[in-house]
Amino acid sequence: MEGEAIHSLTNTCSFAGLRPIMLDLPYPPIRVEEKNLAYANLLSVDYCGPVSELSAIAQYINNENRLSYEHCPLAKTLLGIAMAEMMHLQKLGELICLLGKNVDFIANGQNGKRRMWTPEYLAIPEHARKMLLADIEAEQAAIRQYRMHIGMIGDRYVNAVLARIIEDEEYHITLLKILVEQMDANSGF
Repeated sequence: MEGEAIHSLTNTCSFAGLRPIMLDLPYPPIRVEEKNLAYANLLSVDYCGPVSELSAIAQYINNENRLSYEHCPLAKTLLGIAMAEMMHLQKLGELICLLGKNVDFIANGQNGKRRMWTPEYLAIPEHARKMLLADIEAEQAAIRQYRMHIGMIGDRYVNAVLARIIEDEEYHITLLKILVEQMDANSGF
């Protein structure tokens, strides 16, 4: 290929020193009143169901990867949120184990149906604004699900952790809405 110019692309977006984007509040201790497989099954849905921390992480990472070359500040925010979702996933995994179940990436629905996590759960729009709107929608769905599970779980320790996770999810929605507003003010991406 003599004479052909060789082109390369480089991602100049540095993620060095990036921290999870979450409220600066402590989490309650990770503990349970007693083993309870029904509660563990509910948390397995939060862990790896269609609306789950695993889905959130995958969706944020996908969006971050797709945006990092042209929209570095936005990509950094999404990666920071993904890192917070990873911490939520870890806490849910600990609770599931304490409740007496192994973490296996299978969500156990109330109807007894077991479903392994799949990327089909993700919303992957093409444009940055639509990505953010899909992320907001996913965060809102997660909050609704956590609230529903709090109403179904009679363990004060588990519910305290879920309530603290909700606070982070609400913070993420606020940040994402600000990003959409900024995007709209600058006529989008």
